[in-house]
Amino acid sequence: MRTLVVGGGPIGTICAMALARRGDDVIIVDRDPGPPAADQWARQGVMQFLLPHFFRPIVRQVLTDTLPDVWDALIAAGGVPARPPGFPAEMTGLQCRRSTFERVLWDAARREPRLAQRTGHADRLIAGRGRAAGVVVDGQAVEGDLVIAAVGRASRFADEARAPAEGAACGFSYAARMYRGRPGVELPSSGLPMASLHRGYLAMVFPQDDRTLSALIVRASADKELAELRHNHWTDPGQFEPITDVMAGGGLANSYRGQLDEDGRVAIPGVFFIGDAVCTTYPAAGRGVSLGLRQAQALIGMLAGSRDDLRDAAEQFDAWCAANIKPWYKDHRYCDATMLRRFDGEDIDVEAPLPSDVVCAAAAEDPAIWAAARPYLAMQALPSVLDTVQDKARAVLRTGWRPPRAAGPARDELAELLRQPTARAAA
Repeated sequence: MRTLVVGGGPIGTICAMALARRGDDVIIVDRDPGPPAADQWARQGVMQFLLPHFFRPIVRQVLTDTLPDVWDALIAAGGVPARPPGFPAEMTGLQCRRSTFERVLWDAARREPRLAQRTGHADRLIAGRGRAAGVVVDGQAVEGDLVIAAVGRASRFADEARAPAEGAACGFSYAARMYRGRPGVELPSSGLPMASLHRGYLAMVFPQDDRTLSALIVRASADKELAELRHNHWTDPGQFEPITDVMAGGGLANSYRGQLDEDGRVAIPGVFFIGDAVCTTYPAAGRGVSLGLRQAQALIGMLAGSRDDLRDAAEQFDAWCAANIKPWYKDHRYCDATMLRRFDGEDIDVEAPLPSDVVCAAAAEDPAIWAAARPYLAMQALPSVLDTVQDKARAVLRTGWRPPRAAGPARDELAELLRQPTARAAA
């Protein structure tokens, strides 16, 4: 069996390596030639490559189950296993830059005996005899028995094979910058990215490998005054040295797209879509790689028993994604909409279904909520697990409690700081 994987990001590469170890001959097609031996990697086609990342427990679980040597290589490269105090060992994630993570994956893929990497742009899908038969790469046909599209959120590859996506803009944009701690400076470590909710915006800090961290400020996309953050970003120069420019993230959407066409049928058996090609969520929550790896793991298991009936495999996989991936998309749409209203100063509607972030925050007041909040936060249970504690969280809110806002400038104060000439010079 010859399998073509379009897209050499984390999802495509891990999926390709797992298939190769099961006996497939695999070719990864990616327009980037891969990391250079020593120089900085200017990764092509990945907008979020230098933006903050935290790899959730699912990533560790998939790697230790499927590619344990890759997990060991990530730790050897400086990745830091991390979990919040009091959480069980199975909720250990990974503090690591995306650049470090992908470099380790690409190096491991280059050593994989049954895996080849081809540099080029996947122009289109080839179909023949009623099924996928390969991919055209920079005008040349590359034949294959199976095509797995692990393409980015903006790709139009094999659009003809399925119905359009559903979804909408998440309503957030952000500015981020990466720093390295100076010698002697103790870096923060809490086992998770640290978030502080302010009036009108959200600030986050992501500890990473090699004494680096990323600072992220999230604003409403419609807030044009705070858009100036992309030109101003600062910290204590005596403790942290900036190692990137300020990077902006915008045009972000929560979206979901299945495997079937508009008539609910498999249009081209033998092509499967995973990762961002199926679901995108607000990236500051850090769920994209985890959701993609869950899909890859499920698809590989289904293909092991359904190689002779690719139409049935696509239908099974579509149903699995609808049950296990789409609920996260719906959760994000609801949470993001309510968060935007709170950015605008609205109170939480206690009588409406409570968004997941509010339910989890209420666990600080009622520890009984943790029984549902912990597996949700680790993505070991679907968002519906929080339905069991909605009433407990609602009771907390009815006391007058609200998720605390951090000390520091509110939105209007931050906007005023950005208007000052000294702020424009700080970076």
